[in-house]
Amino acid sequence: MDAWTALLLGLGGSLHCVGMCGPLALALSGGSNRRAAFLLGRVLYNGGRVLTYVLLGGLFGLLGGWLQMAGWQQTLSVAVGAIILVSTTLTLLRRRLPLASLPARVVDTLKRALGRLLRLESPSGLLSIGVLNGLLPCGLVYVALAGSVTTGGVVQGMTYMALFGAGTIPLMLTTSLMGRLILRPRVQALALRAVPVSMLLLGFWFVLRGLGLGIPYLSPILGADGMAHHGH
Repeated sequence: MDAWTALLLGLGGSLHCVGMCGPLALALSGGSNRRAAFLLGRVLYNGGRVLTYVLLGGLFGLLGGWLQMAGWQQTLSVAVGAIILVSTTLTLLRRRLPLASLPARVVDTLKRALGRLLRLESPSGLLSIGVLNGLLPCGLVYVALAGSVTTGGVVQGMTYMALFGAGTIPLMLTTSLMGRLILRPRVQALALRAVPVSMLLLGFWFVLRGLGLGIPYLSPILGADGMAHHGH
């Protein structure tokens, strides 16, 4: 899987991140009155999110490696694309997939832990909030993890999710620093329109890539090693 798609997904979907996790970012403890400490806390929070994404990417990349060795690379790409298309369409129709969220008990446990950590002012507490935040149910993260599966390896999956996380940082960091300016209703409405479109485009691309139609960069022929062969 081309790594640039992860960065674009993170950048394009960061409006979604702001809408979903922005309130949590704004609730972070002010900590020290020093500007440097305040900035460090926000950087640690976002770094914790990305760390969780990277670790999850390694696990999903490992799974993808097993599937690739079994010769299912192209089938996997088509399946992932189809899942993205179906789930996004159901979201637009205001319907939910049965497995759209983690079990309620797990989510409640995460929220309670986040509530306790929000009262702390230490750098480690802010980092821990970011780590737990990365485990909360999020459709955009699920899409990115689906992409990491198609990378076919642990390191590749970790790299994919690191780039995805990096793409979400600029807007999320700005939100945590600038307060509620970014969380205006107009911005949230824009996210509701832009994110589904980008996810649909990504889903179509996954399907095209898996079909191996011989179209350079868009739908290349995948070799037995799972690598794209663009030809001439």
